[in-house]
Amino acid sequence: MTDLSSSPPAPRPRGDTLPGNPMMWLLIAAELLVFGAALLGYAGARALDPAGFAAAQDGLDRLAGTINTAVLLTSGLFAALATEARRRGERGWTRILLTVAALIGSIFLVVKAHEYAAEIAAGNGLDTSTFHTLYFLITGFHAVHVVFGIVILGIVMIFDDLEHVETGTAFWHMVDLVWVVVFPTLYLLR
Repeated sequence: MTDLSSSPPAPRPRGDTLPGNPMMWLLIAAELLVFGAALLGYAGARALDPAGFAAAQDGLDRLAGTINTAVLLTSGLFAALATEARRRGERGWTRILLTVAALIGSIFLVVKAHEYAAEIAAGNGLDTSTFHTLYFLITGFHAVHVVFGIVILGIVMIFDDLEHVETGTAFWHMVDLVWVVVFPTLYLLR
């Protein structure tokens, strides 16, 4: 049985292993490959129709994308702070920081829902153009990862030993990293 006392866990030498469970790192690597393949597909499709992609891209809400970037990076900061708090044995503070990270992450979903609603109201959907198909698929797949990440953060709030917190926050940071690549690729790059 895992000891969940408030005493700090034994320090692990830095740099000798990845934080968290190794299976999460395999999942993260697989997810990065999937997102990488999707973005390569996007780049290939864009190369075939640069004018069409540029015109469709101009209709995106860059402010919403920028807000969502700030939201995820801020949430990631709180997740990192939670990990450090757990390393110090501060369980209560860890749970508070994980809650804040999850709540801030939820803002991403609200902004994305408003953005999708505006796109749909403008007559843009999965079948409008190749750009819109890829936009909705890539950002939708990412939004699903945000939902899973929030669920994972909730789970590690309950089962909050250091390995669990490190594992959950590693997944959350993958979600941040992917958005930091998706946002400029879909919204900004010409």
